[in-house]
Amino acid sequence: MEKKNIDWANLGFAYRTTEARYVANYKDGEWSEGEITDNANIVLNECAGILQYCQEVFEGMKAYTTVDGRIVCFRPDLNATRMEDSARRMEMPPFPAERFLDAIDQVVKANAAYVPPYGTGASLYIRPYMFASSPVIGVKPAQEYQFRVFVTPVGPYFKDGVKPLTICVSDFDRAAPRGTGHIKAGLNYAMSLHAHVVAHQNGFDENMFLDSATRTYVEETGGANFLFVDKEGNIVIPKSDSILPSITRRSLTVVAAEILGLNVIERPVRLDELSDFAECGVCGTAAVICPVGKVVDHGKEICFPSGMEKMGPVIQKLYDTLTGIQMGTVEGPEGWIRTIVE
Repeated sequence: MEKKNIDWANLGFAYRTTEARYVANYKDGEWSEGEITDNANIVLNECAGILQYCQEVFEGMKAYTTVDGRIVCFRPDLNATRMEDSARRMEMPPFPAERFLDAIDQVVKANAAYVPPYGTGASLYIRPYMFASSPVIGVKPAQEYQFRVFVTPVGPYFKDGVKPLTICVSDFDRAAPRGTGHIKAGLNYAMSLHAHVVAHQNGFDENMFLDSATRTYVEETGGANFLFVDKEGNIVIPKSDSILPSITRRSLTVVAAEILGLNVIERPVRLDELSDFAECGVCGTAAVICPVGKVVDHGKEICFPSGMEKMGPVIQKLYDTLTGIQMGTVEGPEGWIRTIVE
């Protein structure tokens, strides 16, 4: 199979239209068969539920070319079940997990020429999403929905290499207790946009959102989970019902405990104990895990001993091991890699 003539080494993390995407519609209580289409545009009624009341959920994952030339996806079964959970919380009909996986296979195969070659640092980003498509003017769930999957080749999230971030403690709240912070819905990300812009205007890379009830405990950034390493080498994961259950974070937890032999502790993490940690990272699909060098709490700097120049040793091991599993150079747990093209 001949790859597209793309400068893979210099791809940014941006949208590029590819040739095929998957579409299925929900109407009269059931999902249509679904199909691959070359049309990247969506036509909606002006009163569609997504436009009026933001009824939408989505996922994000990547396809990779492994060292032996296969095209694979990393743990898409977890994306499928998380999207089902998100849909239920938003009163949307879940798209069945087995059909979700089949749709991913179809779209990646149809766009195999866009999957970057091994060793380029690039990957094929996969975006499944679902939204309310029928008109609704009263505040209630819509009756019809559309499920779609598109893909786009992307370069590394941090083009100039992974450098430690400087993060500020945000004055804004990301999610309410017993709200929707634990699901992957566009409305949660919309809530973080203003805070993100303000952080950048003030010279910070990202926000640290605290629990909105007490503003005492660390939750997450606008699009990634936190992970800490204490001075004894234990992995400490913030625990809260408002944190999105990141698939990358859950995978790093297994890597730490079962492959690297580290002790993993999941518990609420107080803001006032950050200075007790040796390393800090933020993790998600886009960057895998990125080190944090400094957290600024309204002028008070909390600097981690790992520094501002490179990843700390524990986070580096986590990054190398997980990316090695994704690329086929490290043996991972059974079932983590789904081969799409041999």
